[in-house]
Amino acid sequence: MDTPLIILGTGMAGLGLARQWRARNPDHPLTLITADSGDDYAKPLLSTGFAKGLPPERLAQRSALEVAEQLGAVVRTHTRVTALDPEARCLWIGEERLDYGQLVLATGAAPRPPFAIPVGLADRVFTINDLDDYRAFQTALAGLGRPARVAIIGSGLVGCEFANDLQAGGHRVALVAPEPAPLARLLPEHLGRALGEAMAEVGIALHGGRSLTAIEAEAEGMALGLDNGQSLTADLVLVATGLAPRVELAEAAGLTTGVEGIVTDRYLATSAAGVYALGDAACVAGINAMYVQPLQAAAKALAATLSGAPTPVSYGPWPVLVKTPLLPVVSLPPREAPARWRIEGEGRDLAALAEDVDGRLMGFALTGAAVRRKVELARAAPPLLV
Repeated sequence: MDTPLIILGTGMAGLGLARQWRARNPDHPLTLITADSGDDYAKPLLSTGFAKGLPPERLAQRSALEVAEQLGAVVRTHTRVTALDPEARCLWIGEERLDYGQLVLATGAAPRPPFAIPVGLADRVFTINDLDDYRAFQTALAGLGRPARVAIIGSGLVGCEFANDLQAGGHRVALVAPEPAPLARLLPEHLGRALGEAMAEVGIALHGGRSLTAIEAEAEGMALGLDNGQSLTADLVLVATGLAPRVELAEAAGLTTGVEGIVTDRYLATSAAGVYALGDAACVAGINAMYVQPLQAAAKALAATLSGAPTPVSYGPWPVLVKTPLLPVVSLPPREAPARWRIEGEGRDLAALAEDVDGRLMGFALTGAAVRRKVELARAAPPLLV
């Protein structure tokens, strides 16, 4: 019998690849291994469910059992691989050995809290990075029996989306971040402040330019100390300070890794023969793009490569759509610092064009009604990876 293709991870990357590959290889054995429940869901929906009051089961399209049946695959849930041996082409789960023909590391990225969660507060301080995390946070919200006071640490894409979603769901939200304005990695400060003003208008309390210095339990919640001496009270804390690619397994096996992820070429091949990386865990030709469209493009290319038709991946000029309905935001961040940002528009309907010294478009950011320009500007912008 053929040795299986093994995919580690059943997020959008792992399952997207599995579907593309299975369409080309209807009979070859396939095994998927995941540390979580293995449910099939779209991760971007995690930051839209609280406003709608959606339980976790409503976000899941298929259970792990249904995924296994659909793909004709073995799906192992709540399972952690403990070692990878590229020379022997095998994985270890404790004392169990699994041989593979080809291996794909689609292990995603993990939250990186800027502080250690105090003992005794683990049931009140959360990160949300998968459906199991969503389930735990929703349970904590429901357990209060009333609208919650939620402090969100971090004002990047995830922090802003959850702030909008939780506020729309009737909760009181405070947003704490060291940057002076929201979405500092996606927007120039002028546009970030426009988003901050829209948040403040609906009651989201912004604490920009501030860092958390202390967190401790109180009789009715938690007290959060900020570096300006101010104190906030919250029932729950949601940490949204970014993600770090999961490289530990690859690194321990001797694969080339870096801060941006498991290093691959344009074919998603790692430094070990027969081992590939995909999605948030992968740094593809120097680029780690933790967004849906690059992930889908990479899955399609890798499915062809694994099926005997080597196909390099290309990334287009794909804007990032931020799910903040209170002020729509679209961004195509430039790969390098622009010579200038040219800002057009008025009020909160703003377009910021990132230009090089010769006036060529490098990227853009749009807010409000200006998001209608996304297609026009994307056509004029350079691709992320040709």
